[in-house]
Amino acid sequence: MALNFTAIDFETANSSSASACSVGLVKVRDGIVVDKAGWLIKPPLGHDQFNEWNTRIHGIMAPDVVDALLWSEQLPDLVAFAEGDHLVAHNAGFDMGVIAGACRASFIEVPEFRYLCSLQVARKTYNLESYRLPVAAMAAGFEDFAHHDALADSEACAAIIVHAARRHDASTIEELALATGSRIGAIGPEAEAAGAVAADRRPMAIG
Repeated sequence: MALNFTAIDFETANSSSASACSVGLVKVRDGIVVDKAGWLIKPPLGHDQFNEWNTRIHGIMAPDVVDALLWSEQLPDLVAFAEGDHLVAHNAGFDMGVIAGACRASFIEVPEFRYLCSLQVARKTYNLESYRLPVAAMAAGFEDFAHHDALADSEACAAIIVHAARRHDASTIEELALATGSRIGAIGPEAEAAGAVAADRRPMAIG
């Protein structure tokens, strides 16, 4: 199985997509986890207030990130870990929004990534009452993990994708996306440029 990808999960300090305060990363090669990493992040200035609600969810508080690197300082490590992989996340729109939001708040370019949502994949793979990460991960045989710990969540996400790929006899992320009717999305300058071109081509409304 040539199933290669990097699973990713973020926790945020508040409702701002730019307020990443921790990240978890899991690298999969040939359907096997080969590396893991996770670290705290100091959110960009103006997005660094910790809301009580968010802290209740993930347990991270402002003092915990005082000595952490800023988003702009640690982004190269994130990009280097992924090594050009497709990213995979559960409810990927949220996590890709965090990357884009934190980059814009830090006045740096959004990196180029293609991504697949494990939530979409799970909905086309399992018959469940809920497709929340803990429930979908249990269906994939990954249980009893610390939900809302970014590294644990990324491990759960990776387990869903590997299990689903086996069920669908898919050997790549592209094949899994095709088998489940899931969209492979993209972020970064090329994706933004393509979006702008598509918008320019829309017919003009006549009032």
